Amino acid sequence: EACSAPAVPMNHLAHALLSGADDGWRLGGLLGDFVRGRMDPRLPLPVQRGIAQHRAIDAYTDNHAEIRALRARFQPPYRRYAGILIDIWFDHLLARDFPAWSDIPLLRFSDDLVQLLHRHDALLPESLRRFRAYLEAHGLPAAYADRPMIGTVLGAVGTRLTRANPLAEGMLEITRLEADLDLAFARFFPDLQAFARAWHD
Repeated sequence: EACSAPAVPMNHLAHALLSGADDGWRLGGLLGDFVRGRMDPRLPLPVQRGIAQHRAIDAYTDNHAEIRALRARFQPPYRRYAGILIDIWFDHLLARDFPAWSDIPLLRFSDDLVQLLHRHDALLPESLRRFRAYLEAHGLPAAYADRPMIGTVLGAVGTRLTRANPLAEGMLEITRLEADLDLAFARFFPDLQAFARAWHD
C-alpha cells in the first residue's frame, strides 16, 4: 500500500487537464492535493466541484485494473511507493506526448496553470503558494516532458516523506518497468478521460 501523499503533488498535470477548461474546476483540481476532509463551504462552487472530481479521479485510479496490476510488478523496496512512482511517470508520459491529449501546446498550458494560481492567490493555502513557487522555479509542469526532471522530482518528493525511502533512486525501478508503465498508461488514460468527462457532465 502506498504511503500518504507528500507536500509536492504527484500528478497535477493530469488533474489539471482532466478538470476541463473552467477556471474554477481546474483550480479545484489543483487544490485537491492540499485540502483534506470536509469541503470548505466558503469556496466557490466550481472550485468545490473540482476538488470533488480530483478525489473521484484518485479513487477511480486506485481501483482501476491496469493500475492494480501495475503496482504488483514493483519490487521491494519500491512497491510501497508504487503509487507515487506511477503518478509521476504518468505525468511525464502525458507531458511528453501532450499533443496527443490536448489541443493546447504544453508550454502554454503549463504557464496558464501558474497564472491561474496567481489570479486566485486569496483562495490558496500556504502550502499551495509554496508549491506554486516550486512550479515556477523548475518550469513545471511543462518540464515533466524532460526525462531527467523526473529523477529530480522523485528526489524532492522523497525528502518530504517522514520515513526513509528509495524515491531518489526511483528511476532505476521505472526504467526496469518502463515498457509495462508505458503500455499501462496507453490503456488506462483514455478510460480515465472518459470517467472524468462523465463525472463532469
